[in-house]
Amino acid sequence: QSHISCQIKGMISSLRRTTSVTARSSGVQPHQYRPNTNNNNNNRNNNNNNDRRNYSYSSDAPTSSLKTVAVLAIATTVAVATLTSQDASADTKIDYDAVRKDIESVLENSEYDDGSYGTILVRLAWHASGTYDKTTKTGGSNGATMRFSPESAHGANAGLAVARELLDPIKSKYPGLSYADLWTLSGVVAIEAMGGPKINWRPGRSDKDDATYCPPDGRLPDASKGPSHVREVFSRMGFSDREMVALIGAHALGRCHTNRSGYSGPWTNSPTVFSNDFFEQLLNQKWTKKKWNGPEQFEDPSGQLMMLPADLALLEDPEFKKYVQLYAKDQDLFFKDFAQAFQKLLELGVDFPSQKPWWKIW
Repeated sequence: QSHISCQIKGMISSLRRTTSVTARSSGVQPHQYRPNTNNNNNNRNNNNNNDRRNYSYSSDAPTSSLKTVAVLAIATTVAVATLTSQDASADTKIDYDAVRKDIESVLENSEYDDGSYGTILVRLAWHASGTYDKTTKTGGSNGATMRFSPESAHGANAGLAVARELLDPIKSKYPGLSYADLWTLSGVVAIEAMGGPKINWRPGRSDKDDATYCPPDGRLPDASKGPSHVREVFSRMGFSDREMVALIGAHALGRCHTNRSGYSGPWTNSPTVFSNDFFEQLLNQKWTKKKWNGPEQFEDPSGQLMMLPADLALLEDPEFKKYVQLYAKDQDLFFKDFAQAFQKLLELGVDFPSQKPWWKIW
């Protein structure tokens, strides 16, 4: 911020010199007072104030000088406010296009799951952001608190160390880049790389320094619950029913693992392609309870695909179901709604710094 401070000081000094020169050229100081002779008749008529002289701003004080003084006052106030509110990362000149390319370069890996780390990066961005509570204004992507225990050890975050460690070299390459920005951007890049919609993303998140900011366990959706739980969790973040269903559509990607969530299998036949296939499968397949020793889940007739109890909750609730039907028929609409809802998710609780130059703020 030192160069910003120098620029502000130079600007203020220049304005002060301009004020002084303008005033001297007119022969009147900007704050000079002169007798107001227009009031003399009134004074003579007032016996109690014969010896009182009325003063006012000199009428011949140059307008430009007074305007300069006003600009000086406004500029000083705004400049100081801007200086104190500037995010430190703004000075590092991070090349976010380069960061995007570096994220893209680590996505494909034939030895991981279905050949892509993209799915787990989406999960990292989702879980880092989905802890937000609109009432207490705690949790959310800002802070990147999953770096610390106990949040890193929450059951819902099992396996996400893989994603965090994958991104660590990129974080080291860009020291001014916050973990919070990196994690959320990685989810956006992954979705776009896997054929999903373009998602608006902007930097400005910061990192917390310790575990005192970790949200309590239980804020993320529980896969074993029904419609009321789904609505409660998403409503706590501030989402509508439509946004809830759109966000759950991300289950088009990835698969469950018995050594993480306890569940097993993918939701779709193309788990590394972002599409509306989750809704088509959910709506059109016959889902029966899987017979196994694991937690309750459901399978299609082939036994290759699965759904969680919280997924089937979207069919049980009529308000949820109408959006499932809508998105199953119209992938473009799903992409549009998902992009907006996902951007909102990643920005919950983030107080982004002003992007306007100080002289344009007012």
